[in-house]
Amino acid sequence: MNSAAQVLELLAGRGETLAVAESLTGGLVAAELTSVPGASRSFRGSVTAYATELKRDVLGVDGALLAARGAVDSGVAVQMAAGVRRVLGADWGVATTGVAGPDTQDGQPVGTVFVAVSGPDGSGNVASLRLNGDRAEIRRESVRSVLRLLAGELGANARAQDTEQNGGN
Repeated sequence: MNSAAQVLELLAGRGETLAVAESLTGGLVAAELTSVPGASRSFRGSVTAYATELKRDVLGVDGALLAARGAVDSGVAVQMAAGVRRVLGADWGVATTGVAGPDTQDGQPVGTVFVAVSGPDGSGNVASLRLNGDRAEIRRESVRSVLRLLAGELGANARAQDTEQNGGN
């Protein structure tokens, strides 16, 4: 089972939903998710915020952070994931931001990517990646990475819920 099918199955089993915020991947995460039959049970939608001002104006990323650090930043990825979760009314949000090439961006080299997950309790995680390859390869690996990060968070969240339900033992 691919990562998209895995996360959608986990979400459906829990009755939870997902929203996606994408920059460098330009809709590839949403396309990967919607290629899975039955995705509509859990996938709410996506925002492709390619332009920096859309990250601020649509997703609610802090303008001072964007001005200071640029769009390719771990904090921006975290705020994008939380913002899309809020804006699209989903339990979970994921985000991708980075430099696919061919040129550097915001002083960051090609292959610098941040992927983030925001969960229903405000928890989340972010991964900093240094990817090799051409533009297409960097974008594909960014999709795989954000889905793996989400799968890991869903698994960790499920284990925490099991522990809570079993009296913390």
